[in-house]
Amino acid sequence: MRISVFTFYACFLLVVSAVSDAGASPDIQAWQSEHGAKVLFVENRILPMVDLRIVFDAAGSRDGELPGLAKLTNGLLAEGAAGRDAQAIAESFESVGAQFSNDSLRDMAYVGVRTLSDERYLQTAVDTLADVLARPDFPQQAFERELARMKVALEARKQSPSDIAEETFFRAVYRNHPYALPPGGTEQSLDSLGLDDIRTFHERYYVASNAIVVIVGDLDRATAEALVNTLFENMPAGKKPESLPSVPELEQAVTLTIDYPSKQSHIVVGQPGMKRNDEDFFELYVANHPFGGSGFASRLVQVIREDRGLAYSVSSYFLPMRERGPFMMSLQTRADQAEEALSLVQTELDKYVTSGPGAEELEASISNITGSFPLSLDSNSKLLGYLAMIGFYDLPLDYLDTYTGKVRAVDRNDIRSVLNNRLDPERMVTVIVGNGG
Repeated sequence: MRISVFTFYACFLLVVSAVSDAGASPDIQAWQSEHGAKVLFVENRILPMVDLRIVFDAAGSRDGELPGLAKLTNGLLAEGAAGRDAQAIAESFESVGAQFSNDSLRDMAYVGVRTLSDERYLQTAVDTLADVLARPDFPQQAFERELARMKVALEARKQSPSDIAEETFFRAVYRNHPYALPPGGTEQSLDSLGLDDIRTFHERYYVASNAIVVIVGDLDRATAEALVNTLFENMPAGKKPESLPSVPELEQAVTLTIDYPSKQSHIVVGQPGMKRNDEDFFELYVANHPFGGSGFASRLVQVIREDRGLAYSVSSYFLPMRERGPFMMSLQTRADQAEEALSLVQTELDKYVTSGPGAEELEASISNITGSFPLSLDSNSKLLGYLAMIGFYDLPLDYLDTYTGKVRAVDRNDIRSVLNNRLDPERMVTVIVGNGG
């Protein structure tokens, strides 16, 4: 009998909650498995479901000279494992209503499953996941098919001005750093990749000591420990990869204009920002909210869209990663208005770095951030994402408990000081794609 998790429990998903009320945070249990994996676990008995994710430091930043290697390896895990082909693996998950997921980004790669907690279904899902993780076959036909798909995706990115702008921006900001190149690969790297590269990458990075396991759902700790042991019983302990190099500062401003036959210009401006565990994280996060991170209420939207009508949307954000992820401002505007819009963005940034937010702006932003935070924990899947982040970036286990207090503690003086120390409007990378042709 096949069971669909989402069909069977669709009417209940909106009430799946990892916290009983806005003032309570989940009880996070943490341990290291006998195989060397880090484990974070939250017991939640509201629904008979389990969400499980294994996160690896095995993403694009580990590609080396072959961008796309991590993504291709991750994409092939479920294409054949332990003698079963992709269809047999999919049928094994589907037979118990389980949903498999995987992806590889710049910083982290993951593999996961959502399944029913009944032992009959849970064990089958975890056994299948264990084979996918530790015993992939990497079939030649699957390799060729997935590689072809990535090449198609690459061609699509080359036709997208927003993708062109973002990839150009990362190359200019990060230069020789591992963050510089696209996780989806380049023409040269995809043409060079072979199955031996895939197998070597998997053997190096898909090891227990490089894994963070996060589990949320209807099970006790003893069951969670047993599942973790199942996941890694056929996986070597291995060792963690070396730390990524630090991100160097930009020495000077860089402006790159890329011709593209579009009446719209896509503009990205920014520089290295902050780490996910940065000592200034909360100050920078709160500072960005009224500037360009609060949607229609932000300064950038008010000036660029409402006052001048130069763009429908404009925003700014920090993308914190293991090493310093970027601070980015982005907008799309008519090509003949690009210069004016860019000048206004730069002017607003200059003013904001100097003076920071007004008292009312800051109060409204703090209220918005803290008021919406409980909604980010209102389902197993959302909580799972937070646990993955806490584990991967070595954040304290009380992160969720202290989050709102740390946001409320940020004041205007903190913001002005941090902005002046961490953002330099005179050393920004500016990328403009589209010339109205």
